[in-house]
Amino acid sequence: MTRPAAAARTAPGTDRVLLTSAQRTSTTLLLAEAAARRGLVTAVLDGPGTVGRLAGRPVHWYGGPLAAARIAGPLGLALLEPDDDWLARLPEEFTRRRIELTTLAEAWTLRHPAFVKPPADKSLPPAVYPDGSRLPRTGERIGPDTPVLVSEPVTFAAEYRLFVRDGEVLTGSRYARFGRLDPAPPTAAATAFARRLLAAVGDTLPSAVALDVGPIADPYDPAEHWAVVEANLPWFAHSYAADPDRVLDVVLRAAGPAAELAEADRRFVRTAV
Repeated sequence: MTRPAAAARTAPGTDRVLLTSAQRTSTTLLLAEAAARRGLVTAVLDGPGTVGRLAGRPVHWYGGPLAAARIAGPLGLALLEPDDDWLARLPEEFTRRRIELTTLAEAWTLRHPAFVKPPADKSLPPAVYPDGSRLPRTGERIGPDTPVLVSEPVTFAAEYRLFVRDGEVLTGSRYARFGRLDPAPPTAAATAFARRLLAAVGDTLPSAVALDVGPIADPYDPAEHWAVVEANLPWFAHSYAADPDRVLDVVLRAAGPAAELAEADRRFVRTAV
């Protein structure tokens, strides 16, 4: 994929900061290197003192939602996320399965296998559960009112993560085949499906998002049927084999100063819990 024109990128400057969590993943390192190449300061959240030192500067964030909730207010961050029920509201032509947004308490009553996951974060392990009795009950980050997506179990032959800004796929990567990690460049079919999806429902998403899509494996139907896996927080999404410079373009939009927030994105700002 082509690289963006210079005008499309966040203007470099020594006052703008990419702040990352202390967990040094491969994506964290790649994004920090990409930020440094374009003149942004990079910093690691290694304690309360970091927030104090950065207060008043234009800060962007890459890291988990728990840390983000602590620093968003003091640093004036606006963190974009899709609506919890976005996947459940999609037309079935884009999901190819039944999906419902409910609560963990309701999911406890399930009497059949279902794939259960939180809408955005990792507060409970996403998995196919034989029934509701196997779901976690309570914990530090979950309770009866915790929102969860419950869907009909399907098998994806491959899964692709596509980083989107302003309705355009900037970069992406395959990250799995039949549930096993297997990063590779995205296919034309993955990008084409994402573009068709965005053309149909793009205004229901924030201007910066990470979309997971893939073809469903059906032993009774050899045709390739593409579907949405989920929509992700770009500021908490692994990049795999995607172009880190283009991923950074999406991250900077998805987690940055509230003062720079576009009006259309205001309804997608994550509310601190």
